[in-house]
Parts: sequence; C-alpha cells; structure tokens
Amino acid sequence: MGERMRLNFAQFGSDGPPLIILHGLFGSARNWRGVAKQLAERYTVYTLDLRNHGTSPHADKMDYVAMSADVLGFMQQQSLASAIVLGHSMGGKVAMELALSDTGKVSKLIVVDIAPVTYQHNFDDVLAGLYHVPLDTVSCRKDAEAYLAEKISDTGLRQFLLQNLAVNTAGGYQWRVNLASIEDEMPSIMGFSLDGDRVYSGKTQFIRGGKSTYLASRYQSAIADMFPNMTFETVKKAGHWPHIESPREFMSVLNTFLDEAKA
Repeated sequence: MGERMRLNFAQFGSDGPPLIILHGLFGSARNWRGVAKQLAERYTVYTLDLRNHGTSPHADKMDYVAMSADVLGFMQQQSLASAIVLGHSMGGKVAMELALSDTGKVSKLIVVDIAPVTYQHNFDDVLAGLYHVPLDTVSCRKDAEAYLAEKISDTGLRQFLLQNLAVNTAGGYQWRVNLASIEDEMPSIMGFSLDGDRVYSGKTQFIRGGKSTYLASRYQSAIADMFPNMTFETVKKAGHWPHIESPREFMSVLNTFLDEAKA
C-alpha cells in the first residue's frame, strides 16, 4: 500500500455530522469552497487536497487503494468514526474505493460525474498544455494562460488549470500538482479495481452532468451491482463540472439527497 500521506484540508462549520469532499484530477480543495460554505450550516465539512494536488505531499504512487488509505488516515487524525463522503471525478473514484473497502467508514456516498470503470481518455491534452508553459520564463499568470491557450482552447478549463499555478520561493512559478507522478500513474487514475464482489449498501447518490459522457447509461448496471442502494440524478445543462457549471441546480440535487437520506 505504501506510505499514507498527511493531507492538507480546510474545515467549514463545526456543527452537525462530518462531510468530506474530494476534488477531481488537477483540482484542489479550493474548487469546492463555495459548496462547502453552503453545507457548513448543517454539516462539519472538510475539503481535502488529495496526494499530488493542492498543498498536500507528493508521492510516486497514485492508485485508488493508496489515495483511499490517505483519506482513511485523515479520518483517524480527526477522530471521525464515519462520514458522508462526496467525490467528484477522480475524487469520486477515491470515495467509491473507500466505501467498497471500508464500508463502515462511509455513512452516505455522493459520486459526481464518474463511474467505477476504466476510461480510455488519458488527459494527454491537459498534460501537454501544462508542460507547454515555460515556467522558468513566464512573468505573470497572463503569460502562462497564453501558452496554455496554444494547447487548450476551452477558456473554462484553462482558468481551472491555472488555479494550480503557484509562486515558488525564488519568485518564479511552479505547478502545485505533481505532473510527473500524475503522468506516470495515468493508467491507475483512469482505471478502477473491480476485484472481488465488493458491495457498498449505504445510501448512494450519483450526480451526472447532462452534457457529460463520464456517467453514460451503459455503466448503470455495473454501478447498481456495486451500489444497490443508489439513486441517479442528472444536472441537465452541465458537463463534467456540474457544481461549477450549474451550481444552483447541483446544490438542489445534493440537498434533496442529503435531506431524504436523513430519514
């Protein structure tokens, strides 16, 4: 399994049951601040930086067993016997791995726009864009975006990726994400272990973006086998980032599930 990483996190609220949020690939805890603040009145919300992301430590290994062990370690540090776990994209796979391998730790599960399957897409375009930015010579974020734009046409995606640009101690720029490990471990990140007949029978909500293909209907029978107590909701006008693209509708779906799951 390797060494557990001590994950960076932010906490919102201190009343109510614990709820952990796990971001997607190239994301960070910061991406979920808006959602966390809205949930903080009713929950104690923890947004985590997964390994090789945000300000959490870097490691060579990035499979879901290792990443879910990191989250388990975090729960132990915070003395959380169990928590509601919400994960988006890569974070959704971490959440599913945790629920399937340590069932008692996850009281309820919310998975945003990802399925427990192996995908063919490998983010080569994003990696090419990030590597294309000459960090030694760019003097501002605008310069960095101009280089990114040569490889990545989507403005929203560029803005999302630029959240990873950090000033280093020498006054230059560096990426917060560990690009080398992410590139090496891309087969693990795109994959998912289907070992054994693992089942999580807790209440589970899958939320898909209506314009996204990550949670295609052909995956639903496999999902139902592993998560028999699941419901499926679609945020119609959103793509892969429904919490950013349709925040109001996303929060409505999320709150409905959380309220009904209490019953």
